[in-house]
Amino acid sequence: MPHNNAPSAAPEQAPDGPRGHDCIQAYLKTLDGSPGVYRMLDAESRVLYVGKARNLKARVSNYARPSGHSSRIARMISETASMMFLTTRTETEALLLEQNLIKQLKPRYNVLLRDDKSFPNILVTKDHAFPQIRKHRGRKASRGSYYGPFASAGAVNRTLNQLQKVFLLRTCSDTTFDSRTRPCLLFQIKRCAAPCTGEIDKQAYAALVADAERFLSGRSTRVQEELAEQMAAAAEAMEFERAAALRDRIRALTQVQSAQGINPRGVTEADVIALHMDGGQACVQVFFIRANQNWGNRDFYPRTGAGADAAEVLEAFLGQFYSDKQPPRLLLLSDGIENDDLMTEALSQKAGRKVEIAVPQRGEKAELVAGAARNARESLARKMAESATQTKLLAGLAEAFALPAPPQRIEVYDNSHIQGTNAVGGMIVAGPEGLMKNAYRKFNIKGADLTPGDDFGMMKEVLTRRFERLMKDDPDRQSGTWPDLLLIDGGAGQVSAVAGIMADLGVDDIPMVGVAKGVDRDAGKEEFHRPGQRPFALRHNDPVLYFVQRLRDEAHRFAIGAHRAKRAKAISATPLDDVPGVGGTRKRALLAHFGSAKAVAGANLADLKAVDGISDTLAETIYDFFHSG
Repeated sequence: MPHNNAPSAAPEQAPDGPRGHDCIQAYLKTLDGSPGVYRMLDAESRVLYVGKARNLKARVSNYARPSGHSSRIARMISETASMMFLTTRTETEALLLEQNLIKQLKPRYNVLLRDDKSFPNILVTKDHAFPQIRKHRGRKASRGSYYGPFASAGAVNRTLNQLQKVFLLRTCSDTTFDSRTRPCLLFQIKRCAAPCTGEIDKQAYAALVADAERFLSGRSTRVQEELAEQMAAAAEAMEFERAAALRDRIRALTQVQSAQGINPRGVTEADVIALHMDGGQACVQVFFIRANQNWGNRDFYPRTGAGADAAEVLEAFLGQFYSDKQPPRLLLLSDGIENDDLMTEALSQKAGRKVEIAVPQRGEKAELVAGAARNARESLARKMAESATQTKLLAGLAEAFALPAPPQRIEVYDNSHIQGTNAVGGMIVAGPEGLMKNAYRKFNIKGADLTPGDDFGMMKEVLTRRFERLMKDDPDRQSGTWPDLLLIDGGAGQVSAVAGIMADLGVDDIPMVGVAKGVDRDAGKEEFHRPGQRPFALRHNDPVLYFVQRLRDEAHRFAIGAHRAKRAKAISATPLDDVPGVGGTRKRALLAHFGSAKAVAGANLADLKAVDGISDTLAETIYDFFHSG
């Protein structure tokens, strides 16, 4: 946290407005040896760099020297026109504040983790007599045991699929469970014990849950031994069908373990993190080891801040990666970091227990790091090859559409609706690194005066909302969120309409191209339309044509997906959604008690008060909602 006596958060201009070393030198007399965070800003007050310091005066004096800097730091110093400072009570607080500011401000010269999604877990619920096993992502608000993280949803789904075969736990929701009158298909194919219809009693099901949790906690050997003992006993008692079912469960359990690949014996819980750098680019590979099992790996490609070294890249990655994630007990790194003591203390504080950071040199741990490093090297090589191909495609796109330079941000728009209902506009984004899925946006069409099926009106609303927001948030076009090219699904009429919309908004300097299906609406015969110019086509086997087709198809896929989700939500909506004080839990309780929203609407006050979780006051509110007038 910032210290109470921290300087103002406004940019502190150096006397007479000098830049570079002279600008930085002017701040030294205002600083002391406190720990804290500093920001370097350019002449436009854009943040160039955020750094931490154990001693602010000593760190800033290093920047004031005219020589001895790397080319990256020298460029940063030369652009510095002002600085900002925040002192903190401890060095660890400075580290945490630095990483938060980097994620928030995204300075050009800092190392930045660009892909920071949450990771899925497996949840065994504990709020039901017959616990459910399911995938969980996000805040751990549900009561139960969480196992993870897994590297991807695919890794979780594969594990859940095998665990169903082994432990026969239910995956259905509580509502589905309560409404079943006969076993579902999963029981027939031996993927569920069907507790919903009493095919297994509570005690036997609890034993299955205990076995599953033992396996997820790393005690799989004992589970296998017990299953083998039960199979032998069943065979001896000539219960061959039960013995065969137990055999299948043992086989499925073995498949789970073999699918997980490396299963280290000497590492119970760790994240294995390896860095590979080449040509100014970096790849960080993270393997998740939990309960002596490999639960998958994920690669990341942090922005290296125009040339940071390995220690700085890895330290920045750790700070940003664990800012919203629980760190494990052990981090195994491929490279040392500069402030390992501060990072250890910060992560230990976050976890509420000791966290160890190590760079192993021999043994099983070193082998794990070497494997992660090999994956990082191979992943970065693939990424660089894909980037080279993408660069050629963007250059070809610029040549084909007569653009002044290869576009760095392409925005593609499409609408989806059924006769005007549940209309949604979709925007996808592509750039030098391919599709930028974190920049995708959907627009729920709100125009009440639109004629159903009016695609021009929908496109006008989408573009108006998009560019009015851009002009408000980034009028100087400095954030990199303004497009260099617009691709519109449509022909001359659509392009003319869009050009008019953009002119009305005052942003008619952005190139746009309409992609029309062409003769017989066949892929490969597309025509391209630009405002005020004749349409043209690309040769059938032109890679740029395939690239544009992929972008158009991706926009179409995204818009249709958003439309279907909106339609499904509308179909599942009930009048109960509008009742004040009735959330998801109470709505489920009402539907479980009465069977339908219509029955709730027709219920008398006494019946409403009899529902579990519905107070007398809320029952009166529900009754009045459906019976007022």
